[in-house]
Amino acid sequence: MTLVVYRILINLIFLFSPIIILIRILKGKEDLNRFPEKLGFFSKKKVGKKLIWFHGASVGELLSVIPLIENLEKDKNIDQILLTSSTISSAKVFSKFKFKKTIHQFFPIDSNIISKKFINFWKPSISIFIDSEVWPNIILNLNKEKTPIILLNARITKKSFKRWKILKNFADKIFQCFSNTYPCNKETQDFLKFFGVKNINLINNLKFTQKKITNNKIPYKLSKFFKNRDFWCASSTHNGEEEICINSHQELKKNYKNFVSIIIPRHVDRKEEIIDILKINNLKFYFHSSNKPIPNDTEVYLVDTYGETEVFYNLNKVVFMGGSMIKHGGQNPLEAVRYGCKIIHGPNVENFRDIYKLLNEKNISKKIKSKKSLIKQVKQCLKSGKRSNLIVKKIDYIGIDILKAITKELKIIIK
Repeated sequence: MTLVVYRILINLIFLFSPIIILIRILKGKEDLNRFPEKLGFFSKKKVGKKLIWFHGASVGELLSVIPLIENLEKDKNIDQILLTSSTISSAKVFSKFKFKKTIHQFFPIDSNIISKKFINFWKPSISIFIDSEVWPNIILNLNKEKTPIILLNARITKKSFKRWKILKNFADKIFQCFSNTYPCNKETQDFLKFFGVKNINLINNLKFTQKKITNNKIPYKLSKFFKNRDFWCASSTHNGEEEICINSHQELKKNYKNFVSIIIPRHVDRKEEIIDILKINNLKFYFHSSNKPIPNDTEVYLVDTYGETEVFYNLNKVVFMGGSMIKHGGQNPLEAVRYGCKIIHGPNVENFRDIYKLLNEKNISKKIKSKKSLIKQVKQCLKSGKRSNLIVKKIDYIGIDILKAITKELKIIIK
């Protein structure tokens, strides 16, 4: 019954998808040239017989499997690797990598008809879903075709578990389709057991294997402007957090000459909202996308482009990770840690609890609960001015072990 209701709802979404997609195109959330991929009209062709399919929602999931894909590209048994995601930002990040066998497509709407069309066209030998990407129609149809389905770096939050638990019979049917699951924490392992999943192999978080994007060199324009200045970065901020950071800036600038706050919103389409807050606070700001010279009196540097976050991690000593002062669950801090940045975060990091636990233990990240404590931690981090090279090495070692283990597992399944 639940599956019937789900399929009716998905079909309604599909029916209104032209209008929904048009609105999203106007908002800059869809690619005008590539949106047909979501409707089952593919822009790439299948090559060879053995195709491995990875699916991750957005940038974080995509980056977490890049090292794994690089390993699998060397496997002569694999003809092609398909990587799907759902966001423009992830597609732009993918374009920075040069693969021989791997192509990118947008993930299709999970209607029964389109999912069958997708499977019949690509005919994946193995399907690998990353983190919490669980789509009933395509999973059930893959299972009918007896295609091995893997849930890699599986992550089920307490909130998600409560939702699935309400529909336990439906959840059992979906989750038991997975031939192998690799949860990233003990909590998820227990949740998967509750839904009757059999082949569970606990690994550490795959995001530890994530590499730096090669395009991370600090442009001369930035290095010149930020030289001899005190500054900090607020990254992946969400609605409500920019205001906290801007208010903090107003206090921090009283202690430093030519102080600058760098703000990188999670969604750049919220640019106008942030501008309004900056204007209310009478702050002088500059857009990263601007071709003009950076004015010397700039107080807030607003990064309004995708795919350049690592440049600013490379520039900074201290980073506040957004999505943590509101009820969002936090954002992945490992990208910033790889550049030796000290991390500051709010109390709401349940989506990355295992990662933050390790970083807190190693004194690489600090939890704050208010604007006052944020200001205090920024001051302390700027005063120390040290990058955490030791923890970077430790994380690299953890990542290497995880990558070796999961590559070995997948190669056994592929054969």
